[in-house]
Amino acid sequence: MASEETNASGDATHDSNKQEAAEPLMSTEQPPAQQQQQQPKPAVHKQNWEKDIVYLYQFSRTPLLPSLSPYCLKVETWLRLAGLKYENVDHKMKFRSKKGQLPFIELNGEEIADSTIILKELAQRFEKDLDAGLNNDQKNVSHAMISMIENHLVWVVAWWRTKFPENVIRGYKMNLQHALGTRIPNGILNFFFKFTFARKGAKKVKAQGMGVHKPEEIIEFGQNDLKVLSDMLADKPFFFGDEPTTLDIVAFSSLAQIYFIDKEVQYTLRDYMQDSCPNLVGHVNRMKERCFPDWEDICKTLDLNSHLPKPPPEEKESKGKEEEQKKEKEGDKEIEKEIEKEIEKSEKEEKEIEKEVEENKHKEEKEAAK
Repeated sequence: MASEETNASGDATHDSNKQEAAEPLMSTEQPPAQQQQQQPKPAVHKQNWEKDIVYLYQFSRTPLLPSLSPYCLKVETWLRLAGLKYENVDHKMKFRSKKGQLPFIELNGEEIADSTIILKELAQRFEKDLDAGLNNDQKNVSHAMISMIENHLVWVVAWWRTKFPENVIRGYKMNLQHALGTRIPNGILNFFFKFTFARKGAKKVKAQGMGVHKPEEIIEFGQNDLKVLSDMLADKPFFFGDEPTTLDIVAFSSLAQIYFIDKEVQYTLRDYMQDSCPNLVGHVNRMKERCFPDWEDICKTLDLNSHLPKPPPEEKESKGKEEEQKKEKEGDKEIEKEIEKEIEKSEKEEKEIEKEVEENKHKEEKEAAK
């Protein structure tokens, strides 16, 4: 889980519904009048939006953590701390922003992508600067610490996740069938997740630079980052005193990914945090209690909007059942196609590797014969 949003479990999903998908080609013989009648694609997915309501697109819930993406958790935590009205859109992880990312938000008919830009825009528009009380030196330190977390510590966690995808499923008790809104058996989805997530994720981690190091070196990188955060926090409730700031939100969103893993799953970084940085454990729990009083309900029900009032049961039950079933079937077909595509791609890559190995073998034999 490294770059903005698609590393948590996005590699196990399909992206056929991306907003940036090309418009269908129009026939050159189509009359000009008919061309003019063709409606442009909507700028946002949420058509019946309400003024000043933030519509958040992120990953689905898990039984241990509201979001497997530190960036998604960062945005939702900020929204709660700032006290803004928001709604999670249950898109079954089908949509991405125009930048190809999760999270993204829609506000008053406009899309805003990238967690850092989202927080900046919302702070300006709603006059909710959580860092207003910091002096220049503190703001500089905050900027440096956030850079360390999001450009280094996050990649340490990403390396572990791509190295041990089975532990990701077990550690967060993931239910991909629920997350994707599909009836495809979890066994198949889990295999697909491990197959694609590990392969694609490892490439990203290696390209970033973290993946070229030895496991013990990467673990030490992560421990050093935790030690720096622990030393900076010291015995304070939050990094700059009695009230949380943006740094607290970013730290919480990443530390939660390390801390809230099932105890049955081995994870060196979590154990180090518990044993050597107990003040970070305290910080995570303070932020959890402050921003997510409904945490237990979220993880138990996997409800994206446990913070919103619910409609009467009869209204909820009678609302568009047939439409939901239709969308579920369509989603199943898209996921099946994606699985087939990935398997074909993998088989092709394996054949290319086998061919390369065979060619190298012949070269070695020729050189030995000289």
